[in-house]
Amino acid sequence: MRKKEIYYHIAGWLLYTLYLVIGYFIQAKGKPVSIFNYTIWIVRFAEFYFCYLWVYPKFLYKGRPLLLAGGIIAALASFVAMRYLVEQVLCLHIFGIANYWGYTFLSYTLDNIYWGSSAVILSLAIYSAFNAIYKEQENKSLREEKTQAELAFLKTQINPHFLYNTLNYIYSLAYPVSDKLGNAVIKLSQLMRYMLTESASGDVDLQREVDYIENYISIYQLRFEDSFFVDFKTEGDIAGKRVSALLLVPFVENAFKHGVVNDPDRPIRIRLKVTGNRLMFTVSNQISRGQKDQSTGVGLPNIRRRLELIYPNRHELLIGDNGQTYKATLNIIL
Repeated sequence: MRKKEIYYHIAGWLLYTLYLVIGYFIQAKGKPVSIFNYTIWIVRFAEFYFCYLWVYPKFLYKGRPLLLAGGIIAALASFVAMRYLVEQVLCLHIFGIANYWGYTFLSYTLDNIYWGSSAVILSLAIYSAFNAIYKEQENKSLREEKTQAELAFLKTQINPHFLYNTLNYIYSLAYPVSDKLGNAVIKLSQLMRYMLTESASGDVDLQREVDYIENYISIYQLRFEDSFFVDFKTEGDIAGKRVSALLLVPFVENAFKHGVVNDPDRPIRIRLKVTGNRLMFTVSNQISRGQKDQSTGVGLPNIRRRLELIYPNRHELLIGDNGQTYKATLNIIL
């Protein structure tokens, strides 16, 4: 629970307790209040948070109706068992009194399912209310972020045609001097075209994302020439598959920035595997000495944020770091 939510819960329970106490004293009219008026409150409290903190967060909005029903049944069963333990065992042992006499197992169970259902319903109502509030706040934040991103893009946008024409002109000047330089300009032009135009719609063909990574690797290799070792392989049928644009590239950038690229025995390994509608993308690299933790900084949190927004409940990001090798594995249901 969030901090503000905890305060609301404390205030609510204090008001509810005050309401019960006042009601008990008015109803009792000077007579002693039964201890069982308080024991049922304690058991309901436990049942409420069993549902609120475990059952509903785990199953309510996860598309698991059978597990949700099982969780509610477990909550009611726990209520019955806890109330029996408190009122029929502990109170009888300590005070010599019990709440139920002459009951059968069935009658006791059905009666307590009735008394326990209120906490289940109340917990559901409050959890759903807070969840709706958080969803609306998240949607509002997303709308604001989208507006800010669009404004920032408009402020920094370069006329693509001017950029492409300039790169073509540079290519015409570079090619007679060096084939390698001319090819690098072409690959840079392809990278810029992908970033500025083709990826603007959000989703792209997976093949285009693979082409971008290959061009990125080729340009990066110019810095190291023969001392650059990267092993990039794809597996499976990627034709017709679509993925969020520039989603995979940050993992490659992170490996190049923090990893060792000049060790032929331990190259940076990049694997992309498609099985049906599942994509597995893995990047592993040897960690440079003195290099800071690759999981720090803004890159990884931004990636996690994008994944939560674009592939909710359809992705898994695993990060491994044993001090010598850093490995990131991304699984996505396309």
